[in-house]
Amino acid sequence: MSRVASLFTRKSLAELQAEADRGLLRRSLGALDLTALGIGSIIGTGIFVLAGSAAALYAGPSLALAMVISAIGCAFAGLCYAEFAAMVPVAGSAYTYAYATVGELFAWIIGWDLVLEYALSTATVAVGWSGYCASLLRDMGLPLPPALTAPPGTLVADGAGGQVMGVFNLPAALIVIAVAALLIRGMQQSARVNTLLVVIKCLVLIVFVAVGVQYINRDNLTPFVPDNTGTFGQYGVSGVLRAAGVMFFAYIGFDSVSTAAQEARRPQRDMPIGMLGSLAICTVLYILVALTLTGIVPYAQLNVPDPLAVGIDATGARWLSPFIKVSALFGLFSTMLVTLLGQTRVFYSMSRDGLLPPLFSRVHPVFRTPHLSTAVTAVVVALVAGFTPIGKLGELTSIGTLLAFVLVSLGVIILRKRDPEAPRPFRTPWVPWVPLIAAALGLLQMVFLPGETWLRLGAWLAIGFAVYFGYGRSRAAGVRRARGVEG
Repeated sequence: MSRVASLFTRKSLAELQAEADRGLLRRSLGALDLTALGIGSIIGTGIFVLAGSAAALYAGPSLALAMVISAIGCAFAGLCYAEFAAMVPVAGSAYTYAYATVGELFAWIIGWDLVLEYALSTATVAVGWSGYCASLLRDMGLPLPPALTAPPGTLVADGAGGQVMGVFNLPAALIVIAVAALLIRGMQQSARVNTLLVVIKCLVLIVFVAVGVQYINRDNLTPFVPDNTGTFGQYGVSGVLRAAGVMFFAYIGFDSVSTAAQEARRPQRDMPIGMLGSLAICTVLYILVALTLTGIVPYAQLNVPDPLAVGIDATGARWLSPFIKVSALFGLFSTMLVTLLGQTRVFYSMSRDGLLPPLFSRVHPVFRTPHLSTAVTAVVVALVAGFTPIGKLGELTSIGTLLAFVLVSLGVIILRKRDPEAPRPFRTPWVPWVPLIAAALGLLQMVFLPGETWLRLGAWLAIGFAVYFGYGRSRAAGVRRARGVEG
């Protein structure tokens, strides 16, 4: 095979099924577990932290409309993911799907892009967790040193009316290490903890809506779409679309379910249920919370790290504030659990294919989890969480995920043409229109993200190409030869 042709080497569906059958990961997850994993990842920093700043800076009360736009895009993409996840029950998510449709080079691009999505998503959530943790401890009379709750270059209140410069976000780094320790211990134990945390945070969001709806001031919701300030992306239609791109981060999670396909007991049936079910449940909760929050508090006052706590304080029901903060801590923990899981499972698949070093696919002899990959990833993510502001992390995570969604959606069309007779336990309806709409909505939301976010994405992809051509390509060819696959 020529060097150029090797870039487009594809895996057959039979080869992928053989990988699933010989996999070392334990199949222990059912439909309920997978749905809980999706909810656990979706309900996190997006609603507990970023919703306030998106309303204050971009959309105003139309935050709920921005969430609907993001949810529609996710629903179309979710239908595409569900078809692939049912056909190809192998760890690796969109990376694996790309390998089966458009070949190794594009699989590498998506895999490298997913590293950006999951690793930075975990770091972003960790920073949000740190904010709620510091706030709760301060309420309890146990304030943390302000300089150790923010990254360098960030001014934080010192508790005495002044400000100090952040040095390192220590709580964010420590919680990442704690999540990694639980994931190394085992997937079944992690899923049980996640399910409990999901129940807690869903109940608290429902209580927030039930209490808050009694205090909604209709004046706060008028005008529903504030007039544009004259600057692109600040209110008006462009503001709603920019908020949709930012709040897209709030929906990242249902695709994380697909990374656990090789640990699902009945992936052909349970993967679509887990992805689409978690997306539907969270969308309803998000709309209710967004309308309630912007109805209680004027949107200009919501650019804070704990908007739901601010909303409850505005109602006078201050007894609920500690519960909101504790729920946020639980909720953000479960989100990190799923996103870090996704990161290590993508590394696992890429390493087994030879594109990354072997240590990323080594499995613990007792726990049967990729322990070395989890540990290495956790250290890097902890450092990123400690040194990087949440706004930059959230935007980068969103653009990385949107790019993956676009490529997966187009992959459905390609595979339908290339292998129309392949068994499809779940079929995306109305192909090619649903995948095309999913890709278009993803691109639209990418366009409305800030230009500097595009530059960072370009730099990240450039580094990825250097790693692929300098290491992964030749080693992957050796792995294919060892398996008896041409390449």
